[in-house]
Amino acid sequence: MTSTLPSSLPAAESRSGAVPNAVPAPVSVRIRQRLEQAGVPFLANDNIAEHLLDGELDQLEIEVAGKVRELLRSLVIDIENDHNTEETAERVARMYLHEVFKGRYHQQPKIASFPNVKKLDEIYTVGPISVRSACSHHLVPILGNCWIGIKPGERVIGLSKFSRVADWVFSRPHIQEEAVMILADEIERLCEPQGLAILVKAQHYCMKWRGVKEPQTSMVNSVVRGDFRHDPSLKAEFFELVKQQESLLMA
Repeated sequence: MTSTLPSSLPAAESRSGAVPNAVPAPVSVRIRQRLEQAGVPFLANDNIAEHLLDGELDQLEIEVAGKVRELLRSLVIDIENDHNTEETAERVARMYLHEVFKGRYHQQPKIASFPNVKKLDEIYTVGPISVRSACSHHLVPILGNCWIGIKPGERVIGLSKFSRVADWVFSRPHIQEEAVMILADEIERLCEPQGLAILVKAQHYCMKWRGVKEPQTSMVNSVVRGDFRHDPSLKAEFFELVKQQESLLMA
C-alpha cells in the first residue's frame, strides 16, 4: 500500500522552521513565558493576577484538572469507575484557583482608604482574624488567627478591609514567616500608618497530620514597624490588647 503522507517537509517550510497546524502551547506555558519575559517573579506566594489575559484562568482550570486526573491515575485510583473520585480533578482545580490559592490568581479586593480627618493617633487592634493558608512544602493546611495593630497615619481603611486583605494574602502556598511580611507590606501600602504590628498564631498540618505528628504544636510570629518598633510602650500595649481580645473569646 502506497502512503499518501509526505516523507519530509517542503524545502521552504523546512528552512523557515514552521510547522503546519502546530498545537498551541498549554496555557500554563504561555503564562510562564510571559512572566519570564517581563521579569516578573512567580514564586508560590506571589500574585500573578494582573499578568493573566481574559479567559486564561478558565483555560488554566481545565489544564489543572487534567493534571490532577493524571496524578490520581498515578496513585492507582480507578477514577473511571470510582463514584467518589469521578469529578475530584475538577473540584481540586476549582479549589486551588478560586479558593485556597485565590491570592495568586485573583486581584486584591477593592479597598478604599479615607483621609484621617480627625488626625486620630491612638492605636487600635483588629482581631482575631481567621487565616487559612497551605504550607508550600507539602500543600497541607495552615490554620490560625491574626491580629493587626494600627497607629493611624494620613489615611485609614474600614475594619472589615483588614480581614479581606489578610484572606487574600494568606490564600496562597506560604511559610508563615513570609506571609506575615507580605501582609504587612500590603497594609502599609493601603493606609500608610505611623505604626503597624501584626501577630499570627497558627497550626501547621505538615506537623499535625504528617511528619512528627504533634497535634498541639503551633507557631507564633509577629512583625512590628514604624512607631511600634521604635516605642517599646506601644509594642507592649499592642500585645496587651491582643491578650485582652483572646480573653474575651474564652469568657
